[in-house]
Amino acid sequence: MDKGKSVVAELAASLSDVRITPRQSPKPKSFLPSPSFYSFSKKAKPRKLVSLCLGTLGQHLEDIITDISEFAAFFPPHIKLAIMSIARRRRLLNDEVLISLAESSWEILDLSGSDVTDVGLAAVANVCSNLRAVDISRCEKITTAGVSEIVSHCPSLEILRCGGCPRSEFTARRCLNLLKPKLNTLEEDSWEELDTLDIGGGAESLRWLVWPKIDDKSKETLAAECPRVTINPQPSPYDLSGSRVPVEALASVPLDHSIVEDIDPKTWAVSAAPRRPVAPPNPNAPPEIPIAERFRLAYVEREARLAPKRAKRERQQRRRAERDYMMNDIDARSVALAAQASRNLRKS
Repeated sequence: MDKGKSVVAELAASLSDVRITPRQSPKPKSFLPSPSFYSFSKKAKPRKLVSLCLGTLGQHLEDIITDISEFAAFFPPHIKLAIMSIARRRRLLNDEVLISLAESSWEILDLSGSDVTDVGLAAVANVCSNLRAVDISRCEKITTAGVSEIVSHCPSLEILRCGGCPRSEFTARRCLNLLKPKLNTLEEDSWEELDTLDIGGGAESLRWLVWPKIDDKSKETLAAECPRVTINPQPSPYDLSGSRVPVEALASVPLDHSIVEDIDPKTWAVSAAPRRPVAPPNPNAPPEIPIAERFRLAYVEREARLAPKRAKRERQQRRRAERDYMMNDIDARSVALAAQASRNLRKS
């Protein structure tokens, strides 16, 4: 059953680099299409095969979400991130799902509106230490303890999104002291010993804070003690300091938009609300095969189809290795020539 579940990961990994490149041919200048033709073609661009696979997997996510930890290890990091984004949109993201999918190479983490708690956030902070953008808005179960774990374990954090609901607004106000950069009091005998210790603390790399309903007192506190932090940046090419505002820092764009941009929105159109009642099954109809069993059967069929090719490839590699050994090793070549000479003498 475990091997059957891994077929989805193999398909996604094998199709991740697929690119659809249309064949181009020179055309006379008089027959060049109008600019409107190109704009239409851009809108009608076909989706990547890996996006289609993720869309199909996302539509059945409710059926396999309870066993996500069993086959999550077979997915590459970018596929795990896409699955997490789909689970968040379908109201299925919680601590168990997040911890099962977490990867150390992730740089963004969008938990907005999910059921993730401080436990899951702390576990992910220890794994994903390279995070540079985090969204915890509308997360009613995250408190200052979880935010403290993110700030202390993710030194590259540049973008933080918060607020959106009463509980999250309260948490954001309580976290102001965590966001302020500070110097730690250290007492050592030499400068060499100080090199191995953390002199600074707080969110030292934080540059953009997305908090749409920030109160005036909090805004004044951050402006006075964190002048490098831009609060609620606007969509402009450059901010006041001359740095380009990243898309992840715009409140109008979801943080994980680039991850699911190529996936059909119908994938998460069905939420985790109670399912519609289905008609009673026909007793004479054959039983429906579970999706896990379908994966297993597909894996078995694929293994049976590829077994002859693998055996042939192994034989070819073995013969090639023997031939290279005979050609490159002087002793082996001498033994082969001596054996051939002895056979010729016996024949004569």
